[in-house]
Amino acid sequence: MIPVRESAAGLSFAVKVHPRARKNAVTGTVGDAVKLSLTAPPVEGKANQAVVEFLAGWFQIPRASVTITSGESSRLKIVRITGITAEQLRRKLAGLAAE
Repeated sequence: MIPVRESAAGLSFAVKVHPRARKNAVTGTVGDAVKLSLTAPPVEGKANQAVVEFLAGWFQIPRASVTITSGESSRLKIVRITGITAEQLRRKLAGLAAE
């Protein structure tokens, strides 16, 4: 199970990004992080923008509800999400472990 940190600012968890993939998808977990494959290249913030857009779509929340709090120049990032409950987030992430 992916660790989720709850705070007044929102819910945070780790993602590991694989840029320049064939398609945008959640491809499982790696350690304590959600593994994301994204078609965007890791230049000029395009991969970071793709992370925000993909996660907003995956959780069905506005893009403004997703922020990268650390790791903007790294493949391992910490993402903060607002607008969903901790239980909704954990259910979505638990589905990854079942796959």
